[in-house]
Amino acid sequence: MTVTQLGAELALATEVAARAGELLVDRLGRVESIRHKSPKDVVTEVDHLSERLILDALREAFPDDGFLAEESGLAAGRNDRVWVIDPLDGTINYANGIPIFCVAIGLVVAGVPAVGVVHDPIRGETFRATLGGPATLDGRPIRASTKTELSDFVIALTIDGDRVSERLAAIRDAIRVTRRLGSSALALAYVGAGRFDAFAQTHGLSAWDVGAAGLVAQRAGAIVTDAAGGPWFDLDRGTRTFGIVAAPPAHHARLLELVRPT
Repeated sequence: MTVTQLGAELALATEVAARAGELLVDRLGRVESIRHKSPKDVVTEVDHLSERLILDALREAFPDDGFLAEESGLAAGRNDRVWVIDPLDGTINYANGIPIFCVAIGLVVAGVPAVGVVHDPIRGETFRATLGGPATLDGRPIRASTKTELSDFVIALTIDGDRVSERLAAIRDAIRVTRRLGSSALALAYVGAGRFDAFAQTHGLSAWDVGAAGLVAQRAGAIVTDAAGGPWFDLDRGTRTFGIVAAPPAHHARLLELVRPT
């Protein structure tokens, strides 16, 4: 698949993400309903409004496609194409008035991420990628970090499992510093732009979190895998959570070794 073949999908995803972003900015600080989806996660009425806007636009243009959206789940299509949609990644930030969140829209074709758009409406930035094309930020090509020393790395890090304290200590000894944005899709897209040198999260991610942003990081030159070193995207996981490690080729194996439990 080439950029030309996916041009209509990329253009529409970009336009719709921008429109959803306008809605998010307009409603920021005016959230009326916050509901707990789990003890640690929330959803607002703005998540649902944004998702409806995105789904309506994509369904009108591509009525035969399937959809996997964070709030409404899976709607099967009549072909091998599935849009994966996070209408508001960073909802906890958003509900608390913290201006770090994004809209993420990806298209998966025959199980492979083929289009990815991550839009940050606060900064007016749009990260994009296609399977056959480059990763870009506002139309300009971007590349993952080229730092030569792991000790210089700034990474987005979230880990769980066995020996967390010991693993955190080892990671922090090996790198410069860790950061957490509160938006996994935005942090993963930042790997594509070299703002984060790497991204590592061992749990809690779903297809809609990574479908778009993982493609951006990959097409920008990062190695992207799941937290066990396997394929980073599997639509069959559905809503089951998993982890992601994204890093420059020279450092991915070492970071994966530090992150995962032995």
